[in-house]
Amino acid sequence: MTEIEQVRRSRRTRWLLAALAGVAVLGTGATVVVARVAAGSADEGPPAAAPVETAEVTRTDLAEQETMDGTLGYGAEREIAGRKPGTITWLPSAGDVVDRGKPVYKVDDKPVPLFYGSIPFYRDLGEGAGNGPDVKVLEENLRDLGFGGFGKPDEKFTAATATAVRKWQKSLKLEETGTLTPADVVVDTGSLRVGTVSAKLGGEGTGPLLKGTGTERVVTVEVEVAKQGLLKVGDKVDLSIAGGKQVKGTVTAVGNEVESDSGEEGAPGGQDKPKVAVTVKPDDPATAGFDSAPVEVVVTTGQREGVLAVPVGALLALAEGGYAVEVVEGAQRRLVAVDPGLFAGGRVEVTGDGLAEGNKVVTTS
Repeated sequence: MTEIEQVRRSRRTRWLLAALAGVAVLGTGATVVVARVAAGSADEGPPAAAPVETAEVTRTDLAEQETMDGTLGYGAEREIAGRKPGTITWLPSAGDVVDRGKPVYKVDDKPVPLFYGSIPFYRDLGEGAGNGPDVKVLEENLRDLGFGGFGKPDEKFTAATATAVRKWQKSLKLEETGTLTPADVVVDTGSLRVGTVSAKLGGEGTGPLLKGTGTERVVTVEVEVAKQGLLKVGDKVDLSIAGGKQVKGTVTAVGNEVESDSGEEGAPGGQDKPKVAVTVKPDDPATAGFDSAPVEVVVTTGQREGVLAVPVGALLALAEGGYAVEVVEGAQRRLVAVDPGLFAGGRVEVTGDGLAEGNKVVTTS
């Protein structure tokens, strides 16, 4: 008598589930619910074996993945404010790119150019100014615009620095004071791509002017706070851009400002879902192909290499607890207890004594 026949005779009402009922595969939301029943009266013999579908136990690599929605663009817009008193006489247009030294706007027909830096100017910089990192920002910009003579940029404002400032002011037809005030320039981290322009010609030169971004295309993903830990700076992800273009990307920033989302329409209670913005830079921006497009961001959340795997439909949940697969050996079948591991792509990692690569197992899929 086979092991399967013993199981059937000793337990007339035993259920063998052909797959995990309600197993939620992390990151896919997929659920498999299939049942197989073996039952009969005391007078009935074991039912005739029906043809079964089998699959081979394979040794493979499994990757568990989470797919998130993102948007290709130029990143989150930031507001650019003016600090120069006077009348606005020139403004850029949406879509314009402003590089170092070029005007962001003009007041009284005098340019207010863009400087690159990580900190804004917060005091007048001239001879007698104390040392500080803002002096280094000034000297770096003067050097890169061709106005040097003060040596390697540092935090000390010298007479040579003042001379370089005067030469720069002369090139812009500004008053040659040798002193820079915070209102004389706009400081940003790099080239500025103009988004929306809120200021008007003839308006006051102080206050909000426009919103802008960087010039590199990036993917922005709004990630639920509960899943924030899935993405860290430096992580590699796969990007599927509208039209089916597949590219690699690297996480460059994970926001720390929590925003609320109204959630899906019809969600119970309409509860907000707190989210943070995550920025992903395509490894080859030229392959992105669009200025703006929807993107699927695929994050690998778990990975196993060289493991035994079977289709999810081969996994049995036994009524008395635990899991098994049904191994087919010619006309015979036997149950092998297994421990399921990682689920991915319709397959599941399994480990168990008596199970080997190449075995045939009964499956429903």
